[in-house]
Amino acid sequence: MNILITGGCGFLGARLARTLLKQGALSLAGEPSRGIDRVTLTDRVPPPADLADHPRVSFVPGDLLELAQNRTLPAAGTELVFHLAAAVSGECEADFDLGIRSNLDTTRALLEACRALESRPSFVFASSLAVFGNPPGQDLPELIEDHTLPTPQSSYGIQKYICEQLVADYGRKGFIRGRSVRLMTVSVRPGRPNGAASSFLSGMIREPLAGLKGACPVPRETPVALASPATTVDGIIRAAEATDEEWGPLTGMNLPALRTSVGAMADALERVAGKPATGLLDWTPDPAIQKLVKTWPGNVASTRARALGLLPDKDFETVVRDYIRENPGAVKLPVR
Repeated sequence: MNILITGGCGFLGARLARTLLKQGALSLAGEPSRGIDRVTLTDRVPPPADLADHPRVSFVPGDLLELAQNRTLPAAGTELVFHLAAAVSGECEADFDLGIRSNLDTTRALLEACRALESRPSFVFASSLAVFGNPPGQDLPELIEDHTLPTPQSSYGIQKYICEQLVADYGRKGFIRGRSVRLMTVSVRPGRPNGAASSFLSGMIREPLAGLKGACPVPRETPVALASPATTVDGIIRAAEATDEEWGPLTGMNLPALRTSVGAMADALERVAGKPATGLLDWTPDPAIQKLVKTWPGNVASTRARALGLLPDKDFETVVRDYIRENPGAVKLPVR
């Protein structure tokens, strides 16, 4: 089996690639499990050393829109595409044209390139919780479900929702087997902050554990829906494995969400690393981030995902401890 991962050299793409390579095989859409022969990563930056040196990994650098338009990607024989590449929320809000090109135009071109293969490849699209938003003067439903009407309140969320609909229609027409999964905010992400408005939801844990100041630009009571990196990758892979009958509607599916608050996250950090860690949190408000975050839902149901055997993380303290176990070199403070 040949697999393409767009955004494959970023944190989530690289983790997905490592997980697939460790598995060694995949049951695509309920078919008998087959070995993974090749994982192709595409990105603007090179892959981490372990993936660059892996005998079953290929790397195609460049601009994904151009690579799709000239039919360089996906290559003939590609059976599964994981489309993770995207400009993130803060970037899209700051630069409208960047978001349209990176998210909408690129996804459309990639779908057209998959259609040109004439082999109906499976296409797993990483959508986002940002397709749901709190419209001015209106309240979101108390519980966001798979079938709740998306009302995005950011350029990023609107672009993701449009792409969900494109994936659904290309699937309905039989050009691809389309699967859109709505990712929760992934925390804790290792490495450097990115341009997402939600980046602080990792930074408020990652930076204090490294002995650095961590920003908390929203009130403690702000509700959030989170998922650990491992839970997120499990959901992305399960979307590829599910049969058409198991998957059900071609519309987007909510991945499992751990429901918590920013204050509860800080409390979990203190239980793990004590007051020296939470003493490094900077609670200075950022109106621009607050404006976006307050439109996001914090109470998300994942009925379809649960039917596929996917469950949310147990609690946020466990997520923090998993981050410490996986990234010991990034932790400078003593932990309990």
